[in-house]
Amino acid sequence: MPDDQSSALSISDSLQICETFVSLCGESTFQGRPAFFVRASGCNLRCTWCDTDYAWTEGAPREIESIVAEAGASRINLVVVTGGEPLLQSEIHLLINRLISRGLTVLLETNGTLPIGDVHPNVRRIVDVKMPSAKASKPFLMANLDALAPHDELKFVVAHREDFEAASKFVRINHLAGRCELLLSPASGRIEPHQVAEWLLSGDQPFRLQVQLHKILWGADARGR
Repeated sequence: MPDDQSSALSISDSLQICETFVSLCGESTFQGRPAFFVRASGCNLRCTWCDTDYAWTEGAPREIESIVAEAGASRINLVVVTGGEPLLQSEIHLLINRLISRGLTVLLETNGTLPIGDVHPNVRRIVDVKMPSAKASKPFLMANLDALAPHDELKFVVAHREDFEAASKFVRINHLAGRCELLLSPASGRIEPHQVAEWLLSGDQPFRLQVQLHKILWGADARGR
C-alpha cells in the first residue's frame, strides 16, 4: 500500500481532477447520504451508456492538499472518489490515504479493470462488473475478486435481459453471493427500473436493486449533483 505520509507526495502533489462538489450519494449502499465528491479525469473505457463521459477529457491539475482541505471544509465525513477511472492515476492513493488519515469515510468507485488490492483497506470499494451492453474495451480483472472484502460492493449495470442473465451467471460461477453487497442498477434511459425489479422478483437472486437517486432528484443531465 502506498505510504500516506507527507513525504509520499514527492511522487507528485497533484491530480488531474474533473470536478469536486457536494451532493447526496446517488448509488451504493450509502445512497441518500450527503457526501463530498472528487471526480478524477480520464478513463480507460468508453462504455456505451456512460453518463459521465465529460470526465474522459475535462479537468485540470489540483494539489492533493487543496482537495483534502476542501473536503474538510465541507464538514461532511463521507468522501466519494470517482471518475472517470480514478485508479488510472497512481497519485489517487495519496489522496485516499490523506483523507483516511483525517478520519473521513472514503468510497472508491472504479470500473473493475485495474487492480484494487493496493487501495487502503479502510476504503469501501464500489467495483463495476461491465455487462455486454457496455461494450467495454477492456475485461474485468478477475484478480479483483480475490481482493474483495466484505465491506466492498460489486455493481452490475444492466440495459436488457441479456445483461441480467450475464450478471446472474457471473455471480453464480464465481460464488459471490454472501461475499459482499451485489448491486443491480438499471442503465439510465435504456430500461425501466420496474422491469429489472420484476426480474429480481421472479427468482431467488442475491442482488440489491439500486436506482440512480441523483437523477431522480435533479435530472439525467445535471452536473455537480
